[in-house]
Amino acid sequence: MLVKFVFWTGASDFLVGGLTIYGAISILINGNQAPEQFIPLMVLGMFLFMAAACLMWASTDLVRRYPIVFWQGLVRLTAAGSILLASVNGTAEQSLYFLVVFDGIIGATYVVGSMKVTNSSFLACLLCKDSS
Repeated sequence: MLVKFVFWTGASDFLVGGLTIYGAISILINGNQAPEQFIPLMVLGMFLFMAAACLMWASTDLVRRYPIVFWQGLVRLTAAGSILLASVNGTAEQSLYFLVVFDGIIGATYVVGSMKVTNSSFLACLLCKDSS
């Protein structure tokens, strides 16, 4: 079950990455009011493509490739936590609140799943150590 979850949630990063790159290109083409966002959005979009490919690859052998899944879980939990922190002082847009739930669930599943599949502690996974 975790294999399919990692594969399909990873594959979904291709869609998000494509939409991010589309947003960057439309900023460039339309002369949007925030041209400084073009480069960060392009880089983020390509990072999402890389994450998608890595997660899909890691899903074929979770025991040996768990660090990719574990660390992507930490990235997603950081995204969710950052939105929560930003919402405290009112700097997070309400449209981002769904990411707290979405990325929070995926991130927690990646972290806990990596620990279970390797029978390792959080610290061992953080340090990319195998359980043997």
